[in-house]
Parts: sequence; structure tokens; C-alpha cells
Amino acid sequence: MSPTARADLLFPSDPTQRGIARELYALAKDQPLISPHGHVDPAILADDVPFPDPAQLIIVPDHYVTRMLLSQGIPPADLGVPSVDGSPVETDGHVIWRRFAAHWHLFRGTPSRLWLERTFTEVFGVETALSAETADQIYDEIAAKLAEPAFRPRALFERFNIEVLATTESPLDDLGRHAKLAADGWGGPGGRVITTFRPDNVVDMEFDNWAENVARLGEIAGEDTGTYRGYLAALRQRRQDFIAAGATSSDHGHPTALTLLLDEAEAATLFERGLRGEAGPEDAEAFRAHMLIEFARMSIEDGLVVQLHPGAVRNHNKWLHARHGRDVGGDIPQSTEYLHALTPLLDAYGNDPRLRVVVYTLDEYTFTRELAPLAGGYAALYLGAPWWFLDSPEVLRRFREAVTETAGFYNTAGFVDDTRAFCSIPVRHDVARRIDAGFLARLVAEERLPLDEAAETVVDLAYRLPKKIFRIGETL
Repeated sequence: MSPTARADLLFPSDPTQRGIARELYALAKDQPLISPHGHVDPAILADDVPFPDPAQLIIVPDHYVTRMLLSQGIPPADLGVPSVDGSPVETDGHVIWRRFAAHWHLFRGTPSRLWLERTFTEVFGVETALSAETADQIYDEIAAKLAEPAFRPRALFERFNIEVLATTESPLDDLGRHAKLAADGWGGPGGRVITTFRPDNVVDMEFDNWAENVARLGEIAGEDTGTYRGYLAALRQRRQDFIAAGATSSDHGHPTALTLLLDEAEAATLFERGLRGEAGPEDAEAFRAHMLIEFARMSIEDGLVVQLHPGAVRNHNKWLHARHGRDVGGDIPQSTEYLHALTPLLDAYGNDPRLRVVVYTLDEYTFTRELAPLAGGYAALYLGAPWWFLDSPEVLRRFREAVTETAGFYNTAGFVDDTRAFCSIPVRHDVARRIDAGFLARLVAEERLPLDEAAETVVDLAYRLPKKIFRIGETL
């Protein structure tokens, strides 16, 4: 691919629109990166030690990659993915890389191919096309770069022009890495690396060891979580601890978007049933739904932005879960209903401007039918960017086409990279900025939007909106 072709990557093919897209993209491309939702391990930046070999950095933690290879019969163990059942896994980085390169053709047309190619070229300066024959050459080139001080995590953070990166931790995390980051001048309120409050493992009764997790929550917070009131007090205390570590948002990964308003006695009954191990699936769903409204109440009090990530059937590949655990590519999207599911929460707090709820979906058919009209009708609701199975150029483009006419640009919350792959962060943001420039260019070419307003909008989408909506830089 020539330098010129790379410069026009993802821009419209129409010459007029392409020219406008170039002009708009030039305004957005060098804006600082705001990463308000992701899963980078904070230890990477807290410890700032050199990255491991290229396979451990690029392949092993990337479930987009290992999932595709599993679909073609290459087990994750052969790619170095750690096991939870004690079964052996490959540890030789060269071997893992060669297996990956030998199956590079599987990624044709996928966003993974796009991200990886751009990571190779833009981050590591590798221009050689990946193949079975070039695998060792590329591995050695990347390994040599990783040994240089300029490729340490904090140096790359600076080079990537990341202004703020949010990681994701549970209330049971001791936040020790974030304390180290704060001590080094990198973390804490207003810091460059902040945390996000993700309470799923103490809210979802279907989570492994839920009752034990609730007890541990009480120990950490100094509250009696054997009672429902003590449980709520412990959650409020941990939210304050997270705010002290820089958090500006909470995150909730529920199977559905259901919300439910229960009185205190009803909620306490459900809670106690769960602690006794007597709660069934319907009880678990009701408790999750009720807790979303409780968290909305807490957010009005403490300012944390609520992120709701529903719609994944977790651990659908049961063999994969048993052998390698959670978050290794075994989850599948499902259809998700929002209109009726969110009604109790919106009835209670949807018109309160103190509350900000950013809703995501794995079901893009809801963009036009439910989510855009909801975000366009309630002060508290914003649309999160396409994520996970939908974070591709095609869906990012369809997202703008589907929601803009009803919700506009300013009820959307900006791009989130949602990644564990640290080196892919600038690439993913660049893809989103190119797609937005192309979409705005079409509006300009069709005389639906003046060029000066498109220029302001493309910068808002890339930088100003995520800062504003996620309260980045604000004191909570």
C-alpha cells in the first residue's frame, strides 16, 4: 500500500467528498486522545517496565485474534493464552508468532487486520507485509524496538498523545497500581491515568463466588455487607475510593438493559436470598435491574457518569471458559431491548441534568429504532460509540448514519477504544476520526452542513465531547 493510499485510508471514494474529508481529518488527527473506557492493565504504566516479547504483547491478550484462530481449529493454548485448569500452553514467542503469521489470511477484511497493520507500520515502523515467510523478520524487528527506551509504556503514552486513559477495576481491587501512578504524578483526580468503577462481580448474583465477593467488599469498605443497607454503604464508600483514584465514571456490564425500581424491603429480600444461595436467574436479573437505579441515585450524589454495556451472553463457549477463563473470546452478542427496559430509570431520573448515562449496544438494529430517539428525548442519556463486535469502520459509519438525524452529534459521547491492546489505542482512534471526517464530508458535499460547522464538529467528536460527557478534568 502506497503512502498516498494510506493517507486516504477509509475516506470516501468520491473525489469531492474525499477532498473535504482530508481537510476535516487534518483538524482532528492531532487532537489529544481521550480514552474514557478501556481495559489496559494499569500495571503496565505504573511499573513502566519494557513490554514482553511481541507475541505476549500483540497476540496473547487479544481475544479478537485468538478467537478467530480458534474458529479455524487453532486452540488458544497454542497461542500462549494462559489456562485456568492447569493445562500446558505454548510459551515460545517465536512459535506463537509463526502460527499467527501462517494464518494471517483469516483476518482479511476484518478490523483486526486493519488495526494490526496500522500498529505494525505506525507504531513500530514495520513496512514488510506479514506472511509465514516474513514472520521471523517482523518478530525480530518489533522485539528490537521493544528493547529501546522509546518503546517503554510511558514513552509510548507520550508519543501516542494520550491525554487521559481510563482503566477498569472492580470494587475488590486494592487500587495499588493507581496509588503508584498518583505518587509518580500520573494518576489521581485530574490525572493522566484514572480508574473506572466496575461493580459487576459484587452486583451480579450469577457471577462466580458472588456471596464471597460481597463479604470481601464489606471487609475492604469497613461495612457489614451481611445487610442490604450495609451493602449499599460499602458500595458508596468504594465509589469514593475510586473517585480519589481519579474515577469519573462507573461501568456496568449487564446481560440486558433492564432497570427496575424496588422498595428497600423488596431489594433487601432479594439480596438476602442471594447471600443464602437461594436466588434463581429471575432473582439475579431483578437485582441487577434494581441496582442500576441505585447506581443512578449514587451518581446524582457523587457525579460518576454511568456507563451501561449490555447485550453479551458471557462464556457462551463453555469449553473455552473452563480451560482459559473469562474474557478470552467466548462471549456472543444477543438482541437487546432498551425502550421498555430503561423506562423505570428514565421515569425516575431521565430528565435530571445531574445524571449522565452513556448507553452502548451490541445490537446495531436498536440505533435507529430505540437508542437515538431515547438519547434525543432525555437530558440524562447519551449514546456510546459502537464497541466490541461493532467497533469496525462499517458500523462506525452506519452508526453516524443511523443516529444523527434523531439524536444529532451532541447526544453521542465520542469514541471509546475498549481495548486491552495498549499499542492499538492510537490506531483505533485514528480509524474513528477518519470515519467521522468522511461522514461529515458527505454532509458538506450535499450542502447539508457548512464547512466551518463540520470543522468544529469533527474536533468536538474527537476531543471535546468525550472530555465533557465523561467529566474528564472535572473535580467530582
